[in-house]
Amino acid sequence: MLSRLSDMDHDRRGLEERMADPAVISDPAESRRLGRRLRHLTPILDRYQEWRRIDGELAALKRMVRDEPDEDLRALANEELDGLRVRQAKLEADLQLDLIPRDPDDDKNVLVEIRAGAGGEEAALFAAELMRMYLRYAERQGWRSEFLSENATDIGGIKEVVLLIEGDGAFSRLKYERGVHRVQRIPSTESGGRIHTSTATVAVMPEVEEVELEINPDDLKVETMRSGGAGGQHVNKTESAVRITHLPTGISVHSQDERSQHKNRDRAMHILRARLKERFEEEQASEVARNRRAQVGTGDRSERVRTYNFPQGRVTDHRVGLTLHRLESVLDGDLDELITALNHQAEQERLQMGIESLG
Repeated sequence: MLSRLSDMDHDRRGLEERMADPAVISDPAESRRLGRRLRHLTPILDRYQEWRRIDGELAALKRMVRDEPDEDLRALANEELDGLRVRQAKLEADLQLDLIPRDPDDDKNVLVEIRAGAGGEEAALFAAELMRMYLRYAERQGWRSEFLSENATDIGGIKEVVLLIEGDGAFSRLKYERGVHRVQRIPSTESGGRIHTSTATVAVMPEVEEVELEINPDDLKVETMRSGGAGGQHVNKTESAVRITHLPTGISVHSQDERSQHKNRDRAMHILRARLKERFEEEQASEVARNRRAQVGTGDRSERVRTYNFPQGRVTDHRVGLTLHRLESVLDGDLDELITALNHQAEQERLQMGIESLG
């Protein structure tokens, strides 16, 4: 473990030198990539330096216990030894987790795709509430949000929306939101007071930069059309909407929310790259994907990950068995307790898998 940490410390110094290179400074994509790596290494190596400092103090205290003639001073040294050993053991456990391979996408920006599921207009209204929840969460984190695609209904619901959320560690915090979200409440149109159940699906994908995934232009079918209908604040009647289909996979992406055809094409390619990366990774690592689905879910409609119960004012995440009786604040973006619980569970599973792989 110490050898690997020493190598990482060497890597950090090399990264800091490269970040100061004018060639890197003038290359935004490379600068972002190196910056993400440096931000990942820094807290780990800070813990390593703290571990080394404590290790040195422990060595000095052990010599004092062995050589100090004054009995009272030896007793004080022994007491301090106990406290430092506890702190060092905690640091060792954290460092062990740090050294287990992590998701390489964790530091990336994230695309959040929300679709209305079962329940008609009520499902579309719920999808709009989930959209606002994630926008408010991003705002609380100081992150930047952008609409890449939006298909709205006439009364304020959302059939489908894709958000780009930019911020340090955005994917690592939001990736376990994927799956089927269920709402239980009495719709405003329900005269009999019966509780209805509706659903919305959430897909979460890391942002894929152009240099990460090469797409053959000959594999793309690009169509332009007029924007129209409910679908974003900039909908117009010019031929600015764009649909891009990746012919080998059949994946199709549509964007119409900007007046500029060029901007709509850029947004559609943003979404397409993320979907293709997700598809390719599943095909290349099907066994890993199956294991991960068993741990954290995939977003399939048959898989319920969280229930929002309005009559009882509660939110229940079924994966970690956590129920919070503050529905209103959760829908206002107060997701930290839920997200932290999901990340903690995933960390424990990752640690266990790492221990098993070592022996």
